Amino acid sequence: MSAPVVGILGGGQLGRMMALDAAPLGVRCHVYAPAVGPAMHVTDQVTLGAYDDVEALQAFGRACDVVTFEFENVPGHTAEALAEVTTVHPGPRAFAVCRDRIAEKSFLRDEAGVQTAPWAPMTAAGDVAAFLAARGTPVVLKTAQLGYDGKGQRIVRPGDDVDAAWDALTAGFPGVAIIAEGFVDFAWEGSVVIARSATGEVRAYELVRNTHRDHILHTTDVPAGATRGVAEAAEELARQVVDALDYVGVMGVEMFVGADGSLAVNELAPRVHNSGHWTQDGAVTSQFEQHLRAVLGWPLGDPSRRPGAWRMVNLLGDDVDTVPTWIGTAGAHVHLYGKAQARPGRKMGHVNHPVEA
Repeated sequence: MSAPVVGILGGGQLGRMMALDAAPLGVRCHVYAPAVGPAMHVTDQVTLGAYDDVEALQAFGRACDVVTFEFENVPGHTAEALAEVTTVHPGPRAFAVCRDRIAEKSFLRDEAGVQTAPWAPMTAAGDVAAFLAARGTPVVLKTAQLGYDGKGQRIVRPGDDVDAAWDALTAGFPGVAIIAEGFVDFAWEGSVVIARSATGEVRAYELVRNTHRDHILHTTDVPAGATRGVAEAAEELARQVVDALDYVGVMGVEMFVGADGSLAVNELAPRVHNSGHWTQDGAVTSQFEQHLRAVLGWPLGDPSRRPGAWRMVNLLGDDVDTVPTWIGTAGAHVHLYGKAQARPGRKMGHVNHPVEA
């Protein structure tokens, strides 16, 4: 059979790892992005173009059997323009829901029927003050769009200058809607990476435990140390989300886990997810291969964990200087993204390694 061509919108490390997993399957990847990035180092099919250039997008789309995303912070009409000329997975509606926090929270409440943190859209600093007074606890102000890895967020505590917090956040994101979220009393943060194909087949990786550093994922541990009941409930919750959205592809479902085992969805990522990187070395089928299988309409692979416990460690900024030590560590698998310059908080790579249970 001829090699299928998967178009990847976005040129970052997620696209890079997808392209690397595509090669052994005989799949070719065509990357579209406004500037050269890590994904373009490992594929020969590249289009440089703006995310709002409909003519360039559709020319790219016609050259692909299916188009998918490794980056969702692009104009809302991008997926729609591509869907006019080729198959797009996840589809325009899923893309629209997951790229906007207000749309996402509304979907989770009204359609998926899952628990989230208390939230409300904000139109002015006065709304924040009222929400804060009603909650009596700190709230997190977030931009509805364009925020990731802690960007576009600000914590406001009782007694803080709400006007100053509002001005500081909105100044950096002019014209972007704001949402307030109440704090959730949770014991730890977890996520489920789940795949759903166009035929409705669903395969979930097990619940993992995540730790963050300065709002950026630092480590992921699997198994998560949850009870069997909590782990099964987390997977079922993720299944509810992808089924309700008629989603195709891999999704990261981030959640808060309470001391009593309660679960509340934090955010959805409509793409392969950082907390799923452990699957490259610790699972039978990596999340990147799984995503390709899903969007191409192939049977999904086995998401089972390989024997033992695994930890993924993000190499953030100058953490990349520890690579020589990791390379000399038995059992460690180093994955670097090919970024030339390390900056504080920038994801330069990650390491997967077995840990003692």
